[in-house]
Amino acid sequence: MPPSLKSLSTDRSQFFEQTVIIRVPASVVEHCIVDRELMHRWLNPVLRCEPVGDRWDTSLGGKSRFVIQTPLWQPTLISTVVEREPGLIVWGFEGFFRGRDRWECVPTKGGTQLINRFEFVIPNPLVAFGFQTFAARWTQADMQAQLQRLKQVAERLTV
Repeated sequence: MPPSLKSLSTDRSQFFEQTVIIRVPASVVEHCIVDRELMHRWLNPVLRCEPVGDRWDTSLGGKSRFVIQTPLWQPTLISTVVEREPGLIVWGFEGFFRGRDRWECVPTKGGTQLINRFEFVIPNPLVAFGFQTFAARWTQADMQAQLQRLKQVAERLTV
């Protein structure tokens, strides 16, 4: 089943939300989301995630750095885990835009419904224009592809 995607924009904030059904337990899906090595299997290859400090930390208050690896400029977002409980992790981030990336694993009869909601504000009007003009559609398509890759990684772990 392909992921579903919703999006809404207002003058200041935007969100993209998508869901996918994964035929494995929620604990396996969550492990794929928070384990850095597994994360690099499903993230877009131009994204690099790094710990802030000496170790990768996805507990409440844990910090990380997400870097978009482009030839001329490497925009960076500093993320902090702002909500954390079993089956849920929410990263709050600051950088060229601000927002939250929420990952929720909802157990279902056949596995897990994964809900990913990416909410953000781009404070710089020039960056906001560039994002809307050049990157918004690409971001939505990439998020859908990312969920499909995450689904494949999770389902392969239980084979």
